[in-house]
Amino acid sequence: MENVFVMDHPLIQHKISMLRDINTGTNEFRRLVEEIGILMGYEALRDLPTEEVDITTPIEKCKAAMISGKKLAVIPVLRAGLGMVNSILTLVPSAKVGHIGLYRDPVTHEPHEYYCKLPESIGDRIAVVVDPMLATGGSASAAVDFIKQKGGKNIKFMCIIAAPVGLEKLRKDHPDIQIYIGHMDRELNENAYICPGLGDAGDRIFGTK
Repeated sequence: MENVFVMDHPLIQHKISMLRDINTGTNEFRRLVEEIGILMGYEALRDLPTEEVDITTPIEKCKAAMISGKKLAVIPVLRAGLGMVNSILTLVPSAKVGHIGLYRDPVTHEPHEYYCKLPESIGDRIAVVVDPMLATGGSASAAVDFIKQKGGKNIKFMCIIAAPVGLEKLRKDHPDIQIYIGHMDRELNENAYICPGLGDAGDRIFGTK
């Protein structure tokens, strides 16, 4: 599918399998989310624009490539997306960080906004939206809507696992963005949880119930 990238790297798949395990504790779960995010981020950022600059090495002067343009923006969907922020900051420490707060109605499963703060000049930045789970696609689509309303144009969405229905909604609502998925799972259950999934990512990252 155009603009959809499902990761097949064995390290990513191995770590996602560990993430799914009910016996994986909070500390290890948090670490795995960050590690998977780094591995996925390496792929998602392979098209960052670069420019040649003058560098002096211990041997001689030369031209070398460095990232150009406005600093990257990483935008977690609260709260589970916070677990993937350091992944992007490890790769691009100068990135700006925005936040989008959404909660899902327990009955309708529709997303509702409670917070949105983005870096300045978002229209000049590559915005990487991070959320471990792409379930119904409602929250992801709403998050991208908010960024576009603020002027965002170059947007990537990165999740660890996704359900087909969520991917379809996000692609339909925003065919212009790039979507990076660690693993495509089977389906959603009657409670809109991804199956086989890994449970509630936010609860497992932060040790809550």
